[in-house]
Amino acid sequence: MEKETFEKSMERLEQIVITLESGKLPLEESITIFEEGMKLIKECSKKLDSAEKKISLLIKKENNTHIEVPFNQSEFSPIND
Repeated sequence: MEKETFEKSMERLEQIVITLESGKLPLEESITIFEEGMKLIKECSKKLDSAEKKISLLIKKENNTHIEVPFNQSEFSPIND
């Protein structure tokens, strides 16, 4: 089974949330898609962690040399605004 892209996984998560919020599914079906959503969240989290490790910012020092600094997600997250 081919793994979904991050974007496709997020789209599916959005569908799951909308479906669960509608309250129109029987309990057993709700539990089934909730479980699917939890698996997708875990996969997306792993993908984000991997991407974060690959990202670094170049900072120009006073003497015109560059250093790599690990990306700090919390500094740039729109959630923290």
